[in-house]
Amino acid sequence: MTSFGTAFAQTRCWARAHPLAPDAALAAAVLACMVVGSFADPHGGPGGPSFGTRTPGAVSVVLMVLGAAALVFRRRRPMAVLVCAGAVTAVELIICHPPAPVVLSAVIALYTVAAHTDRPTTWRVGLATMTVLTAVAMLFSAGPWYAQDNLAIFAWTGMASAAGDAVRSRRAFIDAIRERAERAERTREEEARRRVAEERLRIARDLHDVVAHHIALVNVQAGVAAHVMDRRPDQAKEALSHVREASRSALNELRATVGLLRQSGDPEAPTEPAPGLAHLDGLLDTFRNAGLPVRYVAAEGISEGAVRFPAAVDLAAYRIVQEALTNVRKHAGPGAEAEVSVVRVGPTAEITVLDNGAGTGEPADGGGHGLLGMRERVTALGGTLTAGPRYGGGFRVQAILPILPAAARTGENA
Repeated sequence: MTSFGTAFAQTRCWARAHPLAPDAALAAAVLACMVVGSFADPHGGPGGPSFGTRTPGAVSVVLMVLGAAALVFRRRRPMAVLVCAGAVTAVELIICHPPAPVVLSAVIALYTVAAHTDRPTTWRVGLATMTVLTAVAMLFSAGPWYAQDNLAIFAWTGMASAAGDAVRSRRAFIDAIRERAERAERTREEEARRRVAEERLRIARDLHDVVAHHIALVNVQAGVAAHVMDRRPDQAKEALSHVREASRSALNELRATVGLLRQSGDPEAPTEPAPGLAHLDGLLDTFRNAGLPVRYVAAEGISEGAVRFPAAVDLAAYRIVQEALTNVRKHAGPGAEAEVSVVRVGPTAEITVLDNGAGTGEPADGGGHGLLGMRERVTALGGTLTAGPRYGGGFRVQAILPILPAAARTGENA
């Protein structure tokens, strides 16, 4: 069965590459049918047609050969072949009595035209062919105009038009289904690539926030330890303890973030929840231990263990506070103080980080990604971020994040 299917597929490919070969085979088969039919008398007896009671003339044989030969080019020149086959059939109906079944070549040619053109052309050409051939048969028939043979020409040409139109419609339908399937496949691939890019960007933002925050704290505490190592060993030990705590926290968060890249069935993949505002007190303590005074102002219902934000908003708020305070520690200068506030205003959450620092006086290298990462986080959730110097000194970062779907926000405003 497999070998038969392979042979059939190879034959089909070869036929598509050499279209004249199958058309020539069809023309030979049609010629054989017309020759055999020309020896039959359809009214030879009560039991059906009888063979051997009549013999086709030389003109009929020539016309049959011409009509069959034209079919060899039926797919290359369908209209020309139809005109040729129709003319040969009309000549046969006019000069030969009884006529040979040359009309079979016109039927095949009309089917080809219907299968390879549009529907309006099929209707016009089919109706014209049916009318002309049927009228010629009725006008020049030896019998009455309503003879069965004359009506058979009308029926056969009509069925050829209908069959060709049905084949063309089915082919167009299959092509449309294939095109939709290919388009859907391309859409799925593009969507998959887009999701992968978004996930890579999100992981990159998380890695930047984790590394920037903890490495900045480690750098500060290490500098403190080196400065007081000789004169105040107890304070140096405390600074080194903070370094160890910050590095352990960084490793844990990096493990949780990079673990997202593991396979879903990997038993080593982390299952800890992502950090959020419920862990904000611990985050602020790390900055306080690093020497940055931070004051936390929270609205009612937004305190440790009582967060009411969706997970995505909760994580984004935590990361924004983390990155903003890291920037304060790096760029605000000595003696700077910071204030963090988390307030819910209707369907939105406002996260604000202020500082009163005068700056370090060092030019920015322009290579940081902190503000860009915060802006990307906020934009991904449909919020807005503003960041810039404050009047009177210092810096201000404010993020407004929607915590309700758009439909719910519209209903609430109504």
